[in-house]
Amino acid sequence: MTTINKLEQALASAKGLSADLKTFSMDTDDKNAKQMFNMLATNAENMAQMLQNRVNFVKSEEPQYNQQQ
Repeated sequence: MTTINKLEQALASAKGLSADLKTFSMDTDDKNAKQMFNMLATNAENMAQMLQNRVNFVKSEEPQYNQQQ
């Protein structure tokens, strides 16, 4: 598995985690749990953005990765 594949897999996982945490937040009536899930979802979104930035950088530095898609 190439570096770009690993990065894209991590990116997809971070996005999925964020979505799951948002769902958990909506599914609970506990204010503390809701706040915790929202905070964790925000952290996951931040991770996803950082990973996306890295994917973009790697693709710009290594043009052969753009051909894989």
